[in-house]
Amino acid sequence: MKPKFYRKVLKNGMTIIFEKRENPVVSVAFAVRYGGINEASHEKGISHFIEHLLYKGTPIRNSRQIAEEIERKGGLLNGFTDETVTAYWCKIPSRHLDIALDVLGDMVKNPLFDEEELEKEKKVIFEEIKMGKDNPSNHSFKEIQRLLYKEPLGSPLIGTEKTLKSLTRKKILERFQGVYGPNNMILCVVGDADFKDIVDFAEKNFSGKKEIAFKHKIVKRNGSKIEKRKGIDQANLILAYHFPTSDKKISHAANVLNVLMAGGMSSRLFHEIREKRNLAYAIKGESVILRNFSYGLVYAGTKKENVQLIKKIILDEFRKVSKELDEKELNQVKEQMIGNYQISMEDSQNQMVNLLMHEIDRNAEDAYEFEKNIRNVKLRDVKNLAKIKKYSFFALVPK
Repeated sequence: MKPKFYRKVLKNGMTIIFEKRENPVVSVAFAVRYGGINEASHEKGISHFIEHLLYKGTPIRNSRQIAEEIERKGGLLNGFTDETVTAYWCKIPSRHLDIALDVLGDMVKNPLFDEEELEKEKKVIFEEIKMGKDNPSNHSFKEIQRLLYKEPLGSPLIGTEKTLKSLTRKKILERFQGVYGPNNMILCVVGDADFKDIVDFAEKNFSGKKEIAFKHKIVKRNGSKIEKRKGIDQANLILAYHFPTSDKKISHAANVLNVLMAGGMSSRLFHEIREKRNLAYAIKGESVILRNFSYGLVYAGTKKENVQLIKKIILDEFRKVSKELDEKELNQVKEQMIGNYQISMEDSQNQMVNLLMHEIDRNAEDAYEFEKNIRNVKLRDVKNLAKIKKYSFFALVPK
């Protein structure tokens, strides 16, 4: 049965997307079409910093009150910053939807940007940067993007101590005032709610227009790097490759290829590297597919001595797929993906993020075409994508 989905662009420019569900839980997100892709190199981290600061207080709520109003009602409160979006969300019993809308709406409209809190929060993010660097796998994922793209996209989304130290309250306030307007916002709700109530809230509480965020030029590249570090016992390696972004059919094929290669214990590389050769514990794949840029990757954790061997196995397995993949195996992977998708979207929070990201990329309704799009993926397209000619490679190895 097709979900009850509603979408409306209001006169104030805000986009409302809503999926009706009967379970007494609702997931709510206010999102702005602004993220890392909109930042220049010298200001990297400003999107993520603004996200942190919106939880620090408004004229009528301090940071503790923001958290208490949601959590004391049984809700979960969080946010995230990505390359194309910054979002503020909560999941809460549906009888408290009005509280969720009021608190999140207040946050995205009326942040204080208190000077003292701003400087204190920089220190928190400095620790977050250190934590990411200290984690070998997290560090590896950040470094592979540097090898896939020139700045500014190649710079880490979280920024650096240098870029964050340069961000003054004036700069933060100017960026917020320029970007956080209803015409640049999406309100996404999934759960037991009334669409009219959501629309009425957004129309009553938001007005005015802001500039649409500028996107900086994206320049692809490929490179390889081996980094040595004391104090670690395992090597972390990532091999990554660009996907075309112009054709949605190819994007769906790229997702299929990712799952075929490294999507779970039944994937080709998990079987070849872990089960057959016992060379690694963790093998996983990821595909980042957006309108402006797309890439796939394979990650493995292994012994230092096995890095080059695993790299060779990965490339060899892609070559095998480009020649040997047949309809039977392809259909098995499609069924796996469709089943995984259905299970994941049972959670209203997952579906909220799913609809939101589809709306940012093109249109939220595209999310409901997932099964059809995957079933329509052609064998030849997957095999052609598996012919990797250029790639980036990063390994963090024990010194």
